[in-house]
Amino acid sequence: MSFVPDRGELLPLTYHTKVVDYLRRHEPEVWRWAAERTVRAEQLESLRAELLRDTYRIDAQVHGDVHAALTTAMSRLGIEGGATLYQSPGQDMNASLVFVPGEIHMVLQGPLLERLSSDELLAVFGHELAHHLLWSRDEGQFLVADRILHDTVAAHGPCESHRETYRRYSLHTELFADRGGAIAAGAVEPAVSTLVKVVTGMGVVDAAAYLRQAEEIESAEKSASAAYSHPETFIRARAVALWWAGHADLETWLRKRLIGPLVLDQLDLLDQARLQALSRGFLAHYLADVDCVSETVMTQVRGMFPDWQNDEIPAGPETFASDVMDDSVHRYFNALMMDLALADPDLRDAGLLRAGRIATQLGSFEALQTNLRRDAGFGKRELERYTRQLTDEVRA
Repeated sequence: MSFVPDRGELLPLTYHTKVVDYLRRHEPEVWRWAAERTVRAEQLESLRAELLRDTYRIDAQVHGDVHAALTTAMSRLGIEGGATLYQSPGQDMNASLVFVPGEIHMVLQGPLLERLSSDELLAVFGHELAHHLLWSRDEGQFLVADRILHDTVAAHGPCESHRETYRRYSLHTELFADRGGAIAAGAVEPAVSTLVKVVTGMGVVDAAAYLRQAEEIESAEKSASAAYSHPETFIRARAVALWWAGHADLETWLRKRLIGPLVLDQLDLLDQARLQALSRGFLAHYLADVDCVSETVMTQVRGMFPDWQNDEIPAGPETFASDVMDDSVHRYFNALMMDLALADPDLRDAGLLRAGRIATQLGSFEALQTNLRRDAGFGKRELERYTRQLTDEVRA
């Protein structure tokens, strides 16, 4: 007998909850406006009319077996009430949920009903129903967050932090929905084989074989997902299998596969806040050497952080490993140190030595030499002398 988790185990992912919390705290007026938006009755009628005009409604009396599967999926996900199914034109296999509060409207496309097994059909229904669950739960706050991000990106195309947040939010949403597919099917294999069938068009798929293939791909593919809305199939397959198995390090794995290390030009809203906190800790570490501190230097610091406190907690180089952030962030920290080292001419030598020591620990000393040539006017001999001085310190 297949194990079917209860609905309580289908919870929003950590990234979902963090984004909701961020938007509620940092954009309260936008949140309030988005939360108050409701779908008017005439809009619902127009939506229903459009669906009927452009699709074939899959009637329960004619297609009883299909609706029986949908009823089973709804029961396993704890969803009550009626549902309407539609078949849209198009050859590519796909399914989508048209979200209406309190109603289920699901559109099928391509030969899903012909190509999928009964368990795979349950997985498709469970995936789309999970979208409905996510948007409906907790007073719709996860839908509100999605709406804010979508509308911001649509209205302000170049807003990269919102665009990246929306991308990552969408990726996590699909993994949440894949879990719903596994719950509805009562096993992880139909959820995996359905993913592969929809992407490849194959009529027969061995889920276990594809999971081995996905593990093989992952062993060679180290970077995070580059997809915009749906993660790569191998990531989705691995993610739902690891979740189903209760993998202990799933959160770490998800961060590696969907988010990756800090990259300066790929920051989402959460990473912007994280980098700001890291910057404060890094500067506090630099300033721990009192030979580098003066009122002029502190004026520079307060220019970056007007609310700077004397008891800021230092964060040493061990916090900034290469698997946490890439070279772009290390170069950014070099630039911060250079700003402080050059702020007070009387402390220039001490500041540059401090910067050199820290950059060496970070593994970014070569990049710092570029800063020295560009920002401090160091020539070849001066750079060589500076490097020897740092090397002598290390040997001593």
